[in-house]
Amino acid sequence: MTLSATTDDRPRHAEGAPRKRGPEAPAATRLRGWLASSWFLAPALLLFFFFVLIPIVVAFYTSFFRWGGFGFPDDFVGLENYRQLAGDEVFLGDLWRGFLLVVLSLAVQLPLALGTAVLLNQRMRGRAVYRAIFFAPYILSEVIAGVLFGIIFLPGDGLADTLVKDLPLLGDLAGKWFSDPDTALPTLIAVMTWKYFGFHMMIYLAGLQGIPNEVLEAASIDGAGAWRRFRSVTLPLLAPTLRISVFLSVIGSIQLFDLVWVTTTGGPTHATETMAVTMYQFGFKRYQMGYAGAISVAMFLISMVFSLLYQRYALRRDLQGSVTSAGGR
Repeated sequence: MTLSATTDDRPRHAEGAPRKRGPEAPAATRLRGWLASSWFLAPALLLFFFFVLIPIVVAFYTSFFRWGGFGFPDDFVGLENYRQLAGDEVFLGDLWRGFLLVVLSLAVQLPLALGTAVLLNQRMRGRAVYRAIFFAPYILSEVIAGVLFGIIFLPGDGLADTLVKDLPLLGDLAGKWFSDPDTALPTLIAVMTWKYFGFHMMIYLAGLQGIPNEVLEAASIDGAGAWRRFRSVTLPLLAPTLRISVFLSVIGSIQLFDLVWVTTTGGPTHATETMAVTMYQFGFKRYQMGYAGAISVAMFLISMVFSLLYQRYALRRDLQGSVTSAGGR
């Protein structure tokens, strides 16, 4: 018997099934990935370009002019604004006060936040409520916090004066909180601590919850007490979180403006003035935009130098051994 049709031995694909293609060229794959990444990054890059890079360039350019903020700057003075800045007692005082804010924030605010985080990381009733209470001040805007403490420390009728006026050791503070140059800066630091320590507390809580319980249990089995476990186990494992917190605290202290402006406007007699407040005073009150630009450039350079030092000596240590490329290579 003969077959009327010959049999085709070649493999057939199921009807409608997609055919497999060979591997794409690596260059095409990289190009498609680059285009997709650029598409998603484009909005953020545009915002960064228009609201960060361009203002930095404009501030640097206008710092070489004597300019009132209207029209195009044309009175070129070279480095005169920077020479004036170097001899300005108010700006030099801003540097000293900024240094004090950084040191006292690191010495008071961060240890308080760490201690609170350690306590609230323990098993206790209502710890979620306590976390919300301590974090709540950070949610408030600086303007609301400034107005609130302006009322609390109001001379004579404020809540603070009412509480301390009859106390033997604190009675002399009544009426002096923000009105006396000797007490204005410590009072401002107390307000800053109340406002921002909850933010650092939450950072520390996240770091503490990332520490494996097995490590702490092993230390307990070896006979380590609570303090020894904290000093020898918890703190070393929490070091990257601590460094991030220090970085944010320092940068925030350098750029502090709104809370100071609402509570004291930098007074009395420049006792609480910061670089940002001085920049605002010269730029938008005295219309010396060129000099204000020089102050902004100085703030930018201080922040950049600190950021580069942090990246060189702290961030690189945190990234050692981490996966920095696709595939873990």
